[in-house]
Amino acid sequence: MLKNDLVSGAKGASEYTGLPIRTIYHLSERGLLPVIKKGKSLYFLKSDLDAAFRSGAGNG
Repeated sequence: MLKNDLVSGAKGASEYTGLPIRTIYHLSERGLLPVIKKGKSLYFLKSDLDAAFRSGAGNG
């Protein structure tokens, strides 16, 4: 269910991944983390974050 997979904001993604908020912003800006932008709000899917780190997005 989408509601259970959705993470709101960089802070939420930071808490979910254990990475600093600035790293979440940096990886998102570079296109290494999939992000949904609605106005000024950012949303992440847990499944996308998991997949990104399985593929090595955080290693560069």
